[in-house]
Amino acid sequence: MIEIVPFAAISDGQRRQAAEILIAAFAHQPAAWATTAQAEAEVSTFLDDSERWALAALDGDEVVGWIGVIETYSHAWELHPIAVSPGRQRQGVGSRLLGALEAAVRDRGVLTLYLGSDDDFGGTSLFGSDAWANPLAALAGVEETSGHPIGFYRKQGYQLVGLIPDANGRGKPDIWLAKRLA
Repeated sequence: MIEIVPFAAISDGQRRQAAEILIAAFAHQPAAWATTAQAEAEVSTFLDDSERWALAALDGDEVVGWIGVIETYSHAWELHPIAVSPGRQRQGVGSRLLGALEAAVRDRGVLTLYLGSDDDFGGTSLFGSDAWANPLAALAGVEETSGHPIGFYRKQGYQLVGLIPDANGRGKPDIWLAKRLA
């Protein structure tokens, strides 16, 4: 049975599990967290920075996923990151985390939750293309091609709202999605 708890309530050992999940969940993205030290530093920001907080998904005592938020604007906050253990993906853990986070930020008066979803690994039709010719047309035609999370977010009600071509190198865009919560 999955339980969603505040990140501040998990133990040091569970925080290490969260860091390991971050590495495993983003292994396909070369620019993501590659080392334990990098992942542990990222996890720590959700405990040390007053503008960041997170929720963890526990199965018993085991962390199986987690989600964070950054308080960026007065009424729009950034979802960053969502990470689910690869062995637990496609089992509803991410959906449960996202629903819990949306409810929590809505209760704090947030109207919009947004996120950037990099394609630096070839997961969408935008990878390798020159989106600068017409960025909005490129965004309108984007399709998931191999495991990119935009499909997950779209199923959860997120809409495409922006594109930063070449954000991660030539032909490697950052795709922006958002959802109105109120």
